[in-house]
Amino acid sequence: MSYRTAPVATSQMPPGIPFIIGNELAERFSFYGMRTILMIFMTTALVTHDGAKDLMSEAEASKWIHAYMAAVYLTPLVGGLIADLWLGKYKTIVSLSLVYCLGHLVLALDTTREGLFWGLTLVAIGAGGIKPCVASHVGDQFGRDNAHLLPRIYNWFYFAINFGSMFATLLTPWLMKAYGPHVAFGVPGVLMFLATILFWLGRHQFAHIPPKPREFMQELVRPEVLRSLSGLLLIYLFITMFWSLFDQTASRWVAQATRMDLTMFGFEVLPDQLQSVNPLVVMLLIPAFSLGIYPFVGRFITLTPLRKIGLGFALAAVSFIIPALIEGWIAAGEKPTIWWQVLAYVLITAAEIMVSITSLEFSYTQAPARLKSMVMALYYASVFLGNVFTSVVNASIEKAGLASSLNGPAYYWFFVKCMAITALLFVFVALFYKGRTYLQEAN
Repeated sequence: MSYRTAPVATSQMPPGIPFIIGNELAERFSFYGMRTILMIFMTTALVTHDGAKDLMSEAEASKWIHAYMAAVYLTPLVGGLIADLWLGKYKTIVSLSLVYCLGHLVLALDTTREGLFWGLTLVAIGAGGIKPCVASHVGDQFGRDNAHLLPRIYNWFYFAINFGSMFATLLTPWLMKAYGPHVAFGVPGVLMFLATILFWLGRHQFAHIPPKPREFMQELVRPEVLRSLSGLLLIYLFITMFWSLFDQTASRWVAQATRMDLTMFGFEVLPDQLQSVNPLVVMLLIPAFSLGIYPFVGRFITLTPLRKIGLGFALAAVSFIIPALIEGWIAAGEKPTIWWQVLAYVLITAAEIMVSITSLEFSYTQAPARLKSMVMALYYASVFLGNVFTSVVNASIEKAGLASSLNGPAYYWFFVKCMAITALLFVFVALFYKGRTYLQEAN
């Protein structure tokens, strides 16, 4: 059966958007639900095949988590090329979503290191492979008549991500504590299967931009395209450091929370549940930034995408000062309130809105029509490099043990310095970057 191969010529929202948003909500529940409990699972519940405990240290678990996250954001390069050169975005998404579901199944059934390795590997292939396709598939639904709605839809897209993430980060730690890892990993797997079904149901509503390998190769070697790609790659290199900091909310921040006073509003929360602060704050801040902060600041300076990203870098550096202070208090024998970490979450989430949402829209508009998935994959490679950096740092700490110079508060101050230097250098990149907007043609 043939599908529509170009966006609908309309000034309104495209008809396939509800299926895309619903799919993203359920898929993000599955992804973040599983990721949320990884640190606690590795350090408290990992077993051998005969049922004996096989627990990891904080540094070893952090190394595993960031190596996994790095893989999730490397495989988009493969998924993007498959979509742009062979299957197209829709078929790539459906095919790799099934691999994604299989990874969840392995994690739910096998709680040994081998099961962890193969489960995370399959999830990384599936989740990473569909990432550039889903993000660019959103933009493919828009032509020039409704291109003005792109910022709004990427805000909705990000809202759906965080709506699913919030419920996942609240529910799965409780499932882990009440029912164990089999159920806690199984529920996200069910949500991923439902996400795949929902996306398949929307197939007749989507614009399916067909892959054109010859045009892909021709466009890739055009001088103006090479200039655009080189500029984007430089920007992505700077974004790497932001993700190195941000993704530690799933590793080091969780471990730190276990040593803090977890009482909130008279109730004790679980350390890995604190990650739900991020998606909750995202959903509150997206309208605040769109309707209030950006228009207000825009009255004084022109808020270009690169300026938003640069401001986000600076705020990310500030956010990491708080866990550095917390670690110092803990080292002094104190047990600080978890509200300090909540404040850090608010700050790094505000930075996320300025960096991540802006980067998604910016990457799509700056990518030539036949290279949309590949450019999105290159953007996600910045997350890969950020997690590789964090994993290498933690591997060096694990190897050096107590002799490491990055133990305690020094660990966090190291990342504060890295992010501050990145923000400062990025000012010069933003001043000299020259870009061009590319959109799909409607019919």
